[in-house]
Amino acid sequence: MRIIVAAVGKLKRGPECELAERYRERAVKSGRALGVRSIEVIEIAESRAREAPRRMLEESIALATVIPKDAATVLLDPRGEPVDSNAFAGQLRTWNDAARDIVFVIGGPDGLAPTLTDRATLRLAFGALTWPHQLVRIMLLEQIYRATTILVGHPYHRD
Repeated sequence: MRIIVAAVGKLKRGPECELAERYRERAVKSGRALGVRSIEVIEIAESRAREAPRRMLEESIALATVIPKDAATVLLDPRGEPVDSNAFAGQLRTWNDAARDIVFVIGGPDGLAPTLTDRATLRLAFGALTWPHQLVRIMLLEQIYRATTILVGHPYHRD
């Protein structure tokens, strides 16, 4: 299984970037026992279009180009399904058992076009609060790491 985090926007060098990379590396190490081949972060440039609908469309098209065929596509969406860490780990196990690649999509500030949201396997919410995109990426990578530790029986996660 390969995991891809496709995000609109670039993390600038600094503590946020370092923390995201730390969780990505930890998830790769703990995920090896599960058959996780790699965890990649692909950054998509923000659209420069003036109108929000055009920005959403351009960013969604760019994101769609990095989604492998037959991959499970998970959109980070405040209107999505809130799940706890154990349920998230269970979903990763299901996709892993099906030998599916997983792509987590973090859209831009204007959201994603329906052409992309309609093809989502799952819409995932980190609660009803609005989070900065940089923190969403860090929280997602931490949850991927947490899920891999749950699945391999590592004591990082506590109920």
